[in-house]
Amino acid sequence: MNELEQLAAKVIAAARAKSVLVATAESLTGGMLADSIVSIPGASEVFLGGVIAYRNEAKVHLLNVSAQDLSEFGAVSAETAIAMAKGARAPFVSPGGNQVVAVATTGVAGPTQQEGKAAGTVYIGCDSDAGYSATHHKFEGDRAAIRMQATAAAFEALLGALEALPA
Repeated sequence: MNELEQLAAKVIAAARAKSVLVATAESLTGGMLADSIVSIPGASEVFLGGVIAYRNEAKVHLLNVSAQDLSEFGAVSAETAIAMAKGARAPFVSPGGNQVVAVATTGVAGPTQQEGKAAGTVYIGCDSDAGYSATHHKFEGDRAAIRMQATAAAFEALLGALEALPA
């Protein structure tokens, strides 16, 4: 089992222990997060699914990210990461239903900068009943290495969000 699958297994176990469902919204990771989750037996017990919203149009139409926010803050921002996570979680939240935690990845995998932000600039957003947050990361390496580090950081953020929820 590789590092990402190990992290995915931890997320699945933590979500199962708290009867929480998980959703993902991915930009720069392009499905790597969801793929790592579904590689683990039993993922279907907690994984709702994910959205790959690589271009801004997909972020707006699939995740309800505000076009105004994208214009003001950019696709590579804490605000967009949070909006993506909220957009991934929203369809599954219902009164009296299961708790849902969503995580989102947005950033620059490289090799060139985007929106004036250097390759390796990544934001991870989470949204849950305990609230929402975003973290900023600066990863090094080539495109593949940055995407893998961003995926690992998203799993760590998910674990933190799951720990913040009551048992």
